[in-house]
Order: sequence, then C-alpha cells, then structure tokens
Amino acid sequence: MKKTKNRWLIALSAVGIHISIGSVYAWSNFTTPLKDLFGWTDSEVALTFSIAILFLGLSAAFLGHFVEKYGPRKAGLLAAIFFGVGIMGSGLAVHLGSKYLLYFFYGALGGIGLGVGYIAPVSTLVKWFPDRRGLATGLAIMGFGFAAAIASPIMNMLIESVGVANTFYILGISYFLIMMLSSLYLEKPEEGWLPDGYKQKITSGKAKPNMDLSQLMANEAVKTKRFWYLWLMLFINVTCGIAILAVAKPLAMESIGIDMTAAAALVGAIGIFNGLGRIGWASFSDIIGRPATYTSFFVLQIVIFFFLPEVSIKWLFMGMLIIVYTCYGGGFSSIPAYIGDLFGTKQLGAIHGYILTAWAAAGLAGPLFAAWIKDTTGSYSGSLTFFSGLFVIAFFISLLIRVDINKLKRSNMGKNTPLENQVS
Repeated sequence: MKKTKNRWLIALSAVGIHISIGSVYAWSNFTTPLKDLFGWTDSEVALTFSIAILFLGLSAAFLGHFVEKYGPRKAGLLAAIFFGVGIMGSGLAVHLGSKYLLYFFYGALGGIGLGVGYIAPVSTLVKWFPDRRGLATGLAIMGFGFAAAIASPIMNMLIESVGVANTFYILGISYFLIMMLSSLYLEKPEEGWLPDGYKQKITSGKAKPNMDLSQLMANEAVKTKRFWYLWLMLFINVTCGIAILAVAKPLAMESIGIDMTAAAALVGAIGIFNGLGRIGWASFSDIIGRPATYTSFFVLQIVIFFFLPEVSIKWLFMGMLIIVYTCYGGGFSSIPAYIGDLFGTKQLGAIHGYILTAWAAAGLAGPLFAAWIKDTTGSYSGSLTFFSGLFVIAFFISLLIRVDINKLKRSNMGKNTPLENQVS
C-alpha cells in the first residue's frame, strides 16, 4: 500500500515555491541600479515588472489545464525551469545591456514561471486540507506576500557586492533549486482521502463535511454568473489595492507630511501586513465563510478609501493603510477556497488560472489610473474617492453572488447533493 505523504510537508513545499516566485514584488530593488548602469527611465525599468504580471495572468489562464492534466509535480518543475531560466537570463540581458532581452527573460519567461508556480501548489493544497481550506491556501499565498521582505535585503547585499548581472545569476540558480526540490514532494492525495480523525469528527457530529456546491469543469464554470462575480470582486479588490501599493510612499508624504525616508520605512513595515492578511483572512474565512469574508473586505475599504485623503493623524493613517494591505492580501488567499466551495476541486487549478486574469488586468489598470488622477488633479485624493465608489459596486456584487448561491442550494435540495457548509 502506498504511503500517504505528510500534508504539512506538502504545505511547506508550496511555501517554498511561493517564496521564490513572490520575489517579483522586490523588483524595485533593481530600479536604481539599472537606471544608473544604462540610463533607462523609470518607465522602461517598471515595464519589466508589468510584463511579468501580465504573463503571470496569461500563463495561469492558459496553463491551468496543464496543471490538472499532468499534476502539481510536473507543473512545479515547469515553473522552476521557466522562472529559473528567466532570472538567470536577466543576468545575460544586463551583461549585454539589452532592455528587450530583460523584458523577454524576466518579463515573459519569468512571468510564465510565476503563473504556473502560483496555481500548481495552491490547487493541490485545497485537496489536502478539506477541513481547513482557507488556512491551507493562506499558508502558501502568505509565502508569496512575505517573499519581498525576505528577498529585498538579500538582493541589495548581492547587488552591492557582486553587481546586478551576477545577482540575477545567483538568484536564478537559487530559486530554481528551491522550486525544483519543493516540486518533487508535491502530489495530489488519493481519491476520497481524508485527514486522520476528520471522518470520525464528521461521524460524531463534531464537524460538518466540507463538501462543495457543485463539481464543474473549468469550461463549465466560466459560463456561470458566480464565476464572473468572483472575477469582478477580485479585479476591484486588486485594482484598488495595487494602486495604493504603487503610490503608498508619496501618498504618505502628501497626507501626513513625513519625509521620504520615513515614508519608505512605513511602506516596508506595513507591507508585512500584506502577508499577515493572507494567512489571517483566509483562516478566518474557514469560520465565517467566504461570502462573509469578501463582504467584509468591501465594507471596510469603502469607509477607508473615502476618508483616507482627509486623515492627517499619523497613527490613524497607518492603521487604515494596514487594514487595506490585509484586505489586499486576503483577497488573493481566500479566492482559491472560494472557488473550491462554488465549483469543486475537479479542475480547481484551471478555474483559478482563469480567475487570475483579473489580477493581470488589475495590475495594469490600478497604478495607471492612480497616476493619471495625480497628473490631472495634482493629488491622489480623487483616485481614492473613485476607488471607494468601486468598492460600493463590489459590495453589491458580493450580495448578488449570495443570491446565485442560494438559488443553487435550493435547486440541489432533494437531489442528495451535499451542500458546502461554509457557503451561507
């Protein structure tokens, strides 16, 4: 009989992959060195990051079926190859002084590794943790959120000691090895597997079976209203959150009058809450349910984005930004569990990939809109008020999806179709 793997080591392997690919959020460490070396503009350097996020969304969407067909181990190894080659190739691009090669290696190839690496372990974890879906996905995606805090000092140290090109070579090899070793342990559980003691708890009534509202293929899921409700909710949450991430430093200087150094320290410190929000909100969603979690995101941020431009008290401003950062991270970590609740785990990786196109679209829309409002009005306050209005729309969508869920629950009555205990 085949020995069942330790699901917590599966979770650790997922964290290993996400900590590696999450280093993309530390891209700004290369901005000044590349500008100094080649005289490139901020926009030319920043385009590398934008291309990577774009390819993350596209590859997640188009290669989600690859993850389901070939399993998490092969998908993880594919991600390791693309991401490792992408980072190492960036070193070659710097040696040759070619920004177009940098766009190709870091942006396109690295972005493909990002997309596949993001969804492969997450879809697997949901299947290993039927009793704690939110916690499981939160653990992995927390690694993505914390990666920048881990990678930034290492990148700065390497750039100062060995130069930009060699930094890319070292990082590329390191991330490839971490992702490869992590991927080798990944595996789906056997059909019908349940964790020790969980079946007994269900039998004794101490736990409810965590079964799904439906079991749909990816191409079936995209034809439902609730898929597009999820897409829109994630798009709005990420658009507004990533806009704040992009302008947090100048926004803090403009609003509470601190200097550039203090603003940078503030952004770095509260960035930790991006990671904490991923594990915190996802775990909390196991208790209150995913619909209530998303409604909470939007209620909180409607108020915060509306009043933030008027806040001049430092501790209050910082507290409001912290809440926004946790909601931003929590939106990412709660969505895979929400997908499992609504569509089942049959093709969760592929459905998750389709949903992540909202991230790619938001990554372009949010920062560009915030910058346009700043250029047009001379202040960020106009964009924050607009984003508050977007959260009002998201709030109503979070109510509409409940209507759709309740209709499906009623239609399932009498069909012996088990209902998701979390969806309410």
